[in-house]
Parts: sequence; C-alpha cells; structure tokens
Amino acid sequence: MKIKLFLFLFIAGLSIIFVSAEKYPEDLFLTYKVDVKKQDLKLVWKDEKGKRFGSIENLKFWAAKKNLTVDFAMNAGMYKTDHSPQGLYIENQKQLISLDTTNAEGNFYLKPNGVFFITTKKVAVICRTEMFKNNKEIEFATQSGPMLVIDGQIHSTFKEGAKNVNIRNGVGVLPNGNVVFVLSKKEVNFYDFANYFKSLGCKNALYLDGFVSRAYLPSQNWFQLDGDFGALFAITKKN
Repeated sequence: MKIKLFLFLFIAGLSIIFVSAEKYPEDLFLTYKVDVKKQDLKLVWKDEKGKRFGSIENLKFWAAKKNLTVDFAMNAGMYKTDHSPQGLYIENQKQLISLDTTNAEGNFYLKPNGVFFITTKKVAVICRTEMFKNNKEIEFATQSGPMLVIDGQIHSTFKEGAKNVNIRNGVGVLPNGNVVFVLSKKEVNFYDFANYFKSLGCKNALYLDGFVSRAYLPSQNWFQLDGDFGALFAITKKN
C-alpha cells in the first residue's frame, strides 16, 4: 500500500511539474524582458513640440534627431478617437489623463482592469484600477484592461478553448521585478494569452490592445514600424 501511495504521489508530482512547465510554440509569442533599473523604459505620447508620435517609425525618426537609438517600442494601451490615451496616463511624473473608473462595454472596461506604472525608484507594478494611488512618486503609468493575471490567477471570465482569437499584446511583472512585454505573432484567445504570462511566473499582467498591436525589437529581428497609436512604450539609448 505504501509503495502504491508513493507511486501515486510521484506521478501526481510529475503532472504538476509538467503543467507548470507548459510550453508554447516558439513562433507564437514575441517576448521581451526588461530590467527597469538598468534600461531606460519610458512612456511617450507627444514630442517636445506637442506633436503626437503615432507610429513607431515616427518615434525612430525623432530619436535619430536626438542621437538616440530605439532598442524597443510597443503600443502602450488603448486610445480614444482623437488618439489620446484611454484612461490614466502619467509621463515624467505629470498626470496628463485621469483614471477612468466608469462602467462601460469593451475590453478596457472588463473588470478588473488595471494600471501598469513605474515609480521614481524604478520599481514596476501592475495593480487593479481600484487599488491605484498617485502618490506623486509615479514616473510613468498607463491604464488598460482587462487584467490578464490577478494575484497569480487567470482572469475568471477567460475560458480555455474560447474562439475569440486575435492578435494581442500585454505587459507583466516577473518575480524578480523585471517587466515582460508579449506580442502574439498569431491569433490567440484571452485564456492562452493570460496563461502564457502565468507560465512565465507573472503574478499580475495587463492586456494592452488587440489586432492593431505592433512592436519593434531589432534584437529579435522584429520590425513593425506602422500603426497610428496613442502612447508608446520605448527603450532608447544614446548613440
């Protein structure tokens, strides 16, 4: 009996390991991990003249004039018809758009939604919208929705095998405090997208947008320069 029980527990343990180590096809997701304490991750919307960047290509042109190289760029959340960020937007400690706590239809309002932010001490955080407090130590912030992973759990409305597939991008915070950006190279449903963040170890992850999503990551030979967005995530360095 003891031998049978041991075998049962051993097999069950292996099953847990296999599930937690679930792998996705290498060509399904573009994944980029960022050390916010060492890399200059920021949110940008308009240049110093008040002109909206819009596309990653425009961001690259602007950066080149400043003698900067763009190492990474990605659309940073949903936007309104005038291309202003939908929901909270903080850039360089200035709140340019207020937190949106209303109830409405659409992915942005699928509760819980949330906020991604970076503090002045270079700590990255994702929290539920209702938990966010602007303590004046927030350097960058963008609000979006829905949350993909909440306290280690996949959003309860996402169903495994769901047919609502789309190109998607999102952001998560890893156990070591680094940030991970993910863009699906192929159409996926919300459950699989969220589960990928969970498999990376993210306790919290936030959906950014759908089929319009684009990313620029030359280190992985990924070049998408088009689009017409609101805010963008960007990492630049001096030439």
